[in-house]
Amino acid sequence: METRRIPLFPLDVVLFPGRVLPLHIFEPRYKLMIGLCVDDRVPFGVVLASNEGIASVGCTAKVLQIAKTYDDGRMDILTLGESVYRIREVHKEKPYLEGDVELLADDPQSGNAEVAAELTALFEKCYRLVHGNPVPSTEDDPNLSLAYQIAADLPLDLDVRQALLEVRGEADRRRLLVERLKQLLPDLARLQQARTKAAGNGHGLS
Repeated sequence: METRRIPLFPLDVVLFPGRVLPLHIFEPRYKLMIGLCVDDRVPFGVVLASNEGIASVGCTAKVLQIAKTYDDGRMDILTLGESVYRIREVHKEKPYLEGDVELLADDPQSGNAEVAAELTALFEKCYRLVHGNPVPSTEDDPNLSLAYQIAADLPLDLDVRQALLEVRGEADRRRLLVERLKQLLPDLARLQQARTKAAGNGHGLS
């Protein structure tokens, strides 16, 4: 696979291909980085950061729009996740990190239809518990991963999101997500029951 050097943006977030990520840019080094990416029309790499350092796999992002600029140079931008990559080497010559990255191939085959149906049913239950309403109807995009779309719309832990990002086949992602949502659903149900109980502890007018 081809290796290329891109700027790296370590964040407390996992970006999926096809998902929009709004960012507020305020540090001087990242104002410089985003300015160069916009001028040269090149992507940067969003990568999960933790106390142990940065993950080895991330997602490239392109700047869709500079939504707002401030007098001090800060920016509100909209970005779009594009391609999953693996970091081969990190470079620290510039104010921000750069990485030699290898773009990773993906197997888009959806796999077992029963798994897809189970995943959709679990997602609808989890979504309703989280948001209080049904999943909005949208047109399916065959170019976007269903697993990524579902994971982005639910409160999954960062380690789960990172694991999904690193799986290189849609069928495997769906199976992994089914298992995670089976674990998540009872927790969401308990939280909903607690919220309902707390809301009912008030006293109405007599």
